[in-house]
Amino acid sequence: MKLGRLGVWYSVDKLDGAGLRALLRTIEGNGYSAYWYPESRGFESMSMASYLLGASEKLVIGSSIANIYARDAFTARRAVISLNALYGDRFILGLGVSHIPMVEGLRGHRYDKPLGAMRAYLEGINKDNPGLPVVVAALGPKMLALSGELSMGAVPYNVTPKHTAQAAKILGPSKILAVEQKVTIETDPVRARALGRKELARYMVLPNYRNNWLREGFTEEDLANGGSDRFIDAMCLWGDADTVKHGLRAHFTAGATHVCVQPVHDEGDYAGRDRMLQALADT
Repeated sequence: MKLGRLGVWYSVDKLDGAGLRALLRTIEGNGYSAYWYPESRGFESMSMASYLLGASEKLVIGSSIANIYARDAFTARRAVISLNALYGDRFILGLGVSHIPMVEGLRGHRYDKPLGAMRAYLEGINKDNPGLPVVVAALGPKMLALSGELSMGAVPYNVTPKHTAQAAKILGPSKILAVEQKVTIETDPVRARALGRKELARYMVLPNYRNNWLREGFTEEDLANGGSDRFIDAMCLWGDADTVKHGLRAHFTAGATHVCVQPVHDEGDYAGRDRMLQALADT
């Protein structure tokens, strides 16, 4: 499976079927190679993958991520094999350990130690079918090393080029490193940072992300009160299109093989979203 330079990350929960089809047309029409979608509260992930594959022509569709607590490894293995057989090898299964509130609170499962849980899951997926198109939402060094050992690579979320450089070194040159990056083409710093803070608010209470940000060199002060300007500027690139492109290219310079652009915009401003995607397509 060939994963091109640029993809798009966007939540399916914001859209209905018609909205998803319109988004796919925009992504495909502007030359992006992939669309990445999260584990939804409203849609089941593998059902959504089938819909997205059927509604697109050439796009690679990637889960970013499918929660390992939502389906067992046998089911995930059969899903990735089935979807690729039916849709011309265009599906990549991105897996994640998720977060305690989504696992214990929402699903009623026990949240196990992330590294051990992911190792067991990947071993289950690889049983009898090694080399399937699977990547892992890895943040810490040990999870990145596991991704390199038992999958095609990693799809980190909420990270900086500094993390990308560290991840690329751990994974090695033969692995996928598909990095998500939030962007907004907005030149007013107050407005841009307000959009970034709103988008990041739900992540800032989750220990997995907070711990990684602290490893990256941010401080507790950076993570307090909605996030410092320094933190928000790193997590959500803003400015004119050239400025944002420069920030995206920093991930490639650091070793990313693919960057997943996540457009951040006012609620319901899909025209603004599409203009951003058009403006950044030649990054």
